[in-house]
Amino acid sequence: MVEPVGNHYVIARPVYSESLFNEEHGKLHRYHKTFWDHLKLYFRCTPQRLKKIALGLFPVVSWLPTYRFREWILGDIVAGINTGLVAVLQGLAFALLVNVPPSYGLYAVFFPVLVYFIFGTSRHISVGPFPVLSLMVGGAVVRLVPDDSTGNGTSTNMSAINDERVMVAASVTFLSGVFQLLLGIIQVGFIVIYLSQSLISGFTTAAAIHVVVSQLKFILQLPVPGFNKPFGIIYTLESVFSQITKTNIADLVTSLLVLLIVFVVKEVNDRYKAKLPIPIPVELLVTVLAALISYFVNFEEKFNVAVVGKLEEGFQAPAAPDAGVLQKCVGDSISIAIVGFAVAFSVAKVYSIKHDYPLDGNQELIAFGLGNIVGGSFKGFASSTALSRSGVQESTGGKTQIAGVISALIVLIVILAIGFLLAPLQKSVLAALALGNLKGMLMQFKEIGVLWRKDKYDCVIWVVTFLAAVFLGLDIGLATAVAFQLLTVVIRSQIPSCTVLANVGRSNIYRNRKDYTDIYEPEGVKIFRCSSPIFFANIEFFREKLITAVGFNPLRVLRKRNKALRKIRKMLKKGELQVTPVCLICMANHTHESDEELDNNRIEELDQPTNMTDLPIQINWGADLPPGITVPQVNIHSIVLDFSSVSFLDFSAMRVLQKTLKEFVRINIDIYIAGAHEGFLDKLERCAFFDEEIKPSMFFLTIHDAVLHILMKKDIASSPKLKLTEEKGSSNNYIIIPSNGLRSRECTV
Repeated sequence: MVEPVGNHYVIARPVYSESLFNEEHGKLHRYHKTFWDHLKLYFRCTPQRLKKIALGLFPVVSWLPTYRFREWILGDIVAGINTGLVAVLQGLAFALLVNVPPSYGLYAVFFPVLVYFIFGTSRHISVGPFPVLSLMVGGAVVRLVPDDSTGNGTSTNMSAINDERVMVAASVTFLSGVFQLLLGIIQVGFIVIYLSQSLISGFTTAAAIHVVVSQLKFILQLPVPGFNKPFGIIYTLESVFSQITKTNIADLVTSLLVLLIVFVVKEVNDRYKAKLPIPIPVELLVTVLAALISYFVNFEEKFNVAVVGKLEEGFQAPAAPDAGVLQKCVGDSISIAIVGFAVAFSVAKVYSIKHDYPLDGNQELIAFGLGNIVGGSFKGFASSTALSRSGVQESTGGKTQIAGVISALIVLIVILAIGFLLAPLQKSVLAALALGNLKGMLMQFKEIGVLWRKDKYDCVIWVVTFLAAVFLGLDIGLATAVAFQLLTVVIRSQIPSCTVLANVGRSNIYRNRKDYTDIYEPEGVKIFRCSSPIFFANIEFFREKLITAVGFNPLRVLRKRNKALRKIRKMLKKGELQVTPVCLICMANHTHESDEELDNNRIEELDQPTNMTDLPIQINWGADLPPGITVPQVNIHSIVLDFSSVSFLDFSAMRVLQKTLKEFVRINIDIYIAGAHEGFLDKLERCAFFDEEIKPSMFFLTIHDAVLHILMKKDIASSPKLKLTEEKGSSNNYIIIPSNGLRSRECTV
């Protein structure tokens, strides 16, 4: 019964142990499904389930029939045109990161969009190349098809190298799509949870640094070979600075001007986005202007700048991936698959929350997997999403993936009809545009200070991820970062927070005794909390902390007591002790005997419960003992373990916990466990945790229930201190006011 009194509440209920509560309130023993039950349910075939699977596999079927044509079509058209223009330029720019001819970047922004339209669940992201993924694919490309080291840069040689690189990029993309598709089919979309926000932030920032370094050769127009190996970034910088005097000044000046214009206009777009109807398409304007100037001034002949050149017109026939490449790029493909999905899903989640619609992680894996399989078959490279491109699609009025289809139409027009207009465009302009899209990633350096103040573990994860990805490469760096992040989880769970609690304000609230001044600690009672799961890796730490909290080692006390009993029996047998009704009197001079002599090769007997049945008097371990017999003092009689934060207990830890609790019980200390979650007792019973010493009656609903039970038990044992006041109108309800002053109402005493 709850009685509200102003902003207080008074609860009248019995003190409950777990077993008493379950018995009184009729706990149901529910049947819990086994693994095979879930498996049967998963593969069960019904018309309703088939319909659900079909709608889940083809999300377009569920939203396209309800498309609000009049309300949404104009916004989707405007967004599609703007996104398509940006996608064309980013496709060309990011192709440089992959080390393939720019025209192949257009395939990467065309095919995946159409596939995602059918299979994707996000309505707002723009599917296509992402700088980090492009760089990861480029790393595999350079490793398998290095630059021509002979210096024979003939057109035939370059064409052959480019063809090989295109095949490698397409094969890596195809294999990463297969991995994503398989992960989606076996329903492991949750894999993204192992990439924390700190890890993703540090990784993408490191990737941005790699992008900057990789584009220096286009900005400066230097023949820099690729170094896809640990510390490759250092070798690349060394190569750049060793040739710095050969810089093409025209390319450098053009790149700096483009970067300046892009950064300024993007800042204007961000600052005045509420007032601008659509963001200023700075990439489009800069590209058109740069292409026109390069064409009319003839930069290629006058200043020997590198230009895009003739773009491939139309589409190439789909090709099967190279089996030899697939065998050599399994690790790269797995990294690309996971990073691509993690980035895309995190961006899609932002928009799904903003516009209130659901996302399906497994279906997203299937959509991106199929997109990469199709894109790789048509010689594109890996796709995900770019935050800047998705931002354009959403901010210009895009409502659905109809905008994506329209953006694909813009790309199609460029591929089929007007691609030749981009032939005079300098590669340094595309490199500058690629760098212009990295502002958001590079600004993530600010997170270091914020994370250090908020969570030092996350800050360390960020820094380690960044350094590993920068110096070891993106593939090895990602694996290192994930391993380190999981290691921090193990460390944090292996060293859990263990505290001693006390009653605060004489209420039912228990907090860390070090944090408050108005506390009450019942005499002889220790309340110990472990705020972590208990398993094989941290059970010894838990045991050590518990022993530190109570101030003695129960096993040592038990052994000392058993040794003392052996010595007492020996002295009684020799007549050196005289028995009185209250104590034992020593009748002879004490002679010291070593512990080794007393053990007599029976050390295992010292760990058994103390047995005084054969003695003429019960030994009071707290009183004076005969000379020469000493045992550690124990000043507590009860321990309450707060298990409210213990989410699971594995079998190995269970055995150590059982042994530890028995050691306390054998030295006459009562053990109580409070706040254990549902199913905890059932698991302990299944694992034969309970016996004559460890019983289910030690479990209580709350800490307060356990403490009140202890106080009543001790007060009843010393009846002069117990005050019982029978309530009016009730014959079996009492208000118990123990000597400590804590109030509780109990049905039976």
